[in-house]
Amino acid sequence: MQFNFSEIIWILFLLMALMPALKQQRLEIMRLRLIRRIEVSRQSRLITLIHRQELLSLLGIPLSRYINIEDSEAVLRAIRLTPDDMPIDLLLHTPGGLVLASEQIARALQRHPARVTVFVPHYAMSGGTMISLAADEIAMDENAVLGPVDPQLGEFPAASILEVVRQKDKDKIEDRTLMLAEIAAKAMTQVRDFVHYLLSDKMDEARAKELAELLSSGNWTHDYPIDSEQLKKMGLPVTVGLTDDIYSLMDLYPQPAQRRPSVQFIPLPYGRRENERGGK
Repeated sequence: MQFNFSEIIWILFLLMALMPALKQQRLEIMRLRLIRRIEVSRQSRLITLIHRQELLSLLGIPLSRYINIEDSEAVLRAIRLTPDDMPIDLLLHTPGGLVLASEQIARALQRHPARVTVFVPHYAMSGGTMISLAADEIAMDENAVLGPVDPQLGEFPAASILEVVRQKDKDKIEDRTLMLAEIAAKAMTQVRDFVHYLLSDKMDEARAKELAELLSSGNWTHDYPIDSEQLKKMGLPVTVGLTDDIYSLMDLYPQPAQRRPSVQFIPLPYGRRENERGGK
């Protein structure tokens, strides 16, 4: 069979067009295999919630990713498919996101009867920290960090809006700013109360209230890094050190040129019988 020059060019073009899809499919298979290997070794359900700075198609436009409603729907479905007596592991890498979605995930993890472990290889800020507080154990890399959970209204911290209103004469403040201050006060109360709810079964009442206030009241900037030593001093269930498999799994979530689901799990209900067979 002979090919002319133009046919060879078209064949090369098709191969180049198919290569990214084939590479992504191979990466997907490697992720699922490693997820399943970790699940079998820990006898648990493993969920990944990973957000990175990615690129849109071939345009090279930065796309910031964060915890959204689609993420909470996917994580809640994974939890529903998990038996009450099976532990849940959550690999978390996120700058934060919507309070609604973060609270939904955290509440669902809090209600899961079996043990919940959150793995933080690099960072879990804002809403990611809120989710981490729902876990029975927060396993972190020695250099990983969490962050404050004070609510943000648009580009401004709720605490800063309230501070401006406190310092100025109300007659000189615009109505819009006063309305924002009212919303900010509600948001601060909502987040503080929810964090207190998450912490109330991990420490005594007084300490839970104190820590909820510390994390939600804007004592630090919103991107302030809270390391494992600080978290331990706060009385949170933190352990330092992750297995090689966790790092290997993170390596399989590079920053690709195309979009991918940020929540991933094997969409099958797990039962005790499969557990006993070693997940085969």
